[in-house]
Amino acid sequence: MEINIIKKIIALLEESNLKKIHLRDGDFEISLEKDSSEKKGPSVHKEKRIPKEIEKEEKIEIDENDYVLSPMVGTYYASSAPDQSQFVKVGDAVNENTVICIIEAMKVMNEIKAGKKGVIKEILVDNASPVEFGTKLFVIES
Repeated sequence: MEINIIKKIIALLEESNLKKIHLRDGDFEISLEKDSSEKKGPSVHKEKRIPKEIEKEEKIEIDENDYVLSPMVGTYYASSAPDQSQFVKVGDAVNENTVICIIEAMKVMNEIKAGKKGVIKEILVDNASPVEFGTKLFVIES
């Protein structure tokens, strides 16, 4: 495995809230673990974010099944390039195969699909933000 890839894996571990990474690729195997005494940095995992104007009017109940979760650790991008429009916006209708964002992991751009039919109710991550496996990215209401 190339040293550049190993450096990127180390950087991903340092930027995330993960404590351990174990990777096996053929005969190559690497395990990385953060020092448990290290101070925890800011979390990128965002919970239910309700706009203040809505929060005052009514409490919104969000079903756990309405979330689209990150399938990997990487960097979230709302569009395919900085000069392109977002894949989806709040209020857009989507189906199972609609590409809703890209997560870049180790220089590979992975298209993330909605996985369900519905309407984008909320985007929970800022563009170019690091995400972890399981980070809540979108709320899609069926």
